[in-house]
Amino acid sequence: MGLDQTISMDKHLVGGIAWSAAAKWSSQIFTWASLLIVARLLVPSDFGLVGMALVYLGLAQKFSEFGFGTAVITLRDLTKEQVRQLNTFSVFSGAVGFLFSCAAAIPLGWFFKAERLPAVVVVMSTAFLMSGFQTVPSSLLQKDLRFKTLSVIETVAVMGQALGTLVLAFFGFGYWALVGGNIICVAASAGLSILYCPCGFAPPQFRSIRHAIKFSWQVLVARLAWNLYSDADFLVAGRVLGAAPLGAYTFAWNLATMPIEKVSALVGRVTPAFFSAVQTEAAALRRYLRTLTEAVALVTFPATLGLALTAREFVNLALGEKWTGVIVPLELLAFYASFRSITTLLPQVLTAIRDTRYVMWNTLVAVLLLPTAFYLGSHWQTQGIAWAWILAYPFIAVPLYGRVFRRIGMSVKEYLGAIRPASDGALAMVILVSTLKRVIPSAWPLYVRFTLEVLCGAASYIGVILILHGNRLRAFAKVVQQLRIPRATDSKTGNSGNSLNSRND
Repeated sequence: MGLDQTISMDKHLVGGIAWSAAAKWSSQIFTWASLLIVARLLVPSDFGLVGMALVYLGLAQKFSEFGFGTAVITLRDLTKEQVRQLNTFSVFSGAVGFLFSCAAAIPLGWFFKAERLPAVVVVMSTAFLMSGFQTVPSSLLQKDLRFKTLSVIETVAVMGQALGTLVLAFFGFGYWALVGGNIICVAASAGLSILYCPCGFAPPQFRSIRHAIKFSWQVLVARLAWNLYSDADFLVAGRVLGAAPLGAYTFAWNLATMPIEKVSALVGRVTPAFFSAVQTEAAALRRYLRTLTEAVALVTFPATLGLALTAREFVNLALGEKWTGVIVPLELLAFYASFRSITTLLPQVLTAIRDTRYVMWNTLVAVLLLPTAFYLGSHWQTQGIAWAWILAYPFIAVPLYGRVFRRIGMSVKEYLGAIRPASDGALAMVILVSTLKRVIPSAWPLYVRFTLEVLCGAASYIGVILILHGNRLRAFAKVVQQLRIPRATDSKTGNSGNSLNSRND
């Protein structure tokens, strides 16, 4: 990849992440606030009922998409005619997903022993019809690096979901408030994607798109398997423990993974297109993986580990006594989320270099391992299921690391160097906050103890990084500054060689 192309790609990457970040965090405060209010208006069983529906719908959603979006982004030799054929397939898959969900609604109610569940499944399944029209247009926006447009779409959709859920909950719709908010989000996202990037249709010709179908099939199997094992904890909790424990566990999961889901969605919206663009250049893949991992760790480690440390105070202060069942699972899941946050880039790299077969088999192994661990853990209630994530997930993640390192030529030392700043800061935060918990008098008001722990933990994290790794922060700042210089100036001065990372391959 030439120097000018590297500069251009880096600018698009930084700009894409910046726009995605602006979209996410502009709506995040409102979303968090509305979630806390909705939690006070509803009861755990309301979240548990919708959580039962989402166990199935998350899996069915992947099937209806069939991996067409990833194929459009990754297979860069597709013609416009072939893309239109895939768009026809996508709409058809969405319709099949809706019809199948309607047929499965009543059996799902029997399985979960919840008579209100079938109606919820049918209504929420209308999202398949809308997302079928959205998949290819949204993927084309990503492929064309139109991240500003994607950010606007996401902001409108998320704000609409949060506001709709809050209004419906306020007027006493109960669990239907959560259902309605989800439908509003999907409808807004699909409508705006089609508006900004209309894509025509063409009769599918299998010979023409055979390679895309094969690629999409492997992506589909991997995604279905991922949904099976990632939602298996909800299924086990709902089936073995019941609606109320499932509601508490679901809320704990949402709180624990919210930081990484937002960051992963933020980065994941941008990175597939960039990994795909440099799929044949190992040095560029190493550089992007190293830099993005470092950036993700710097953001997610303090958020997840900080939440694990202050979970008890946070739940009692923000949610009240009826949510005390959330505390222990939240502590464990937040700790797990810190590790999970930096593994999300690995399947993206393998998919970009078209190693989807390995990703598929890795997730199929996970389908066998993790649900078994969740069932065994359920004997110790929701905290046992949370422990299963911590103990079993490394058996899935470590092989992924090995595959990626071999395929792109990255060393373990190089990767560990990327997460070193965040790890050092997080360790200091854990030590200080744990010490404060022991020395602060329990007679002090809860809000005072919580505030002190948060402020001191944040100060220790930032302080250690500034002292021990200030050069890395200055390198990031220098990169951003360089990327704002016009390209002509860069080519004259030759100062852009450090783009995105001061360490060269």
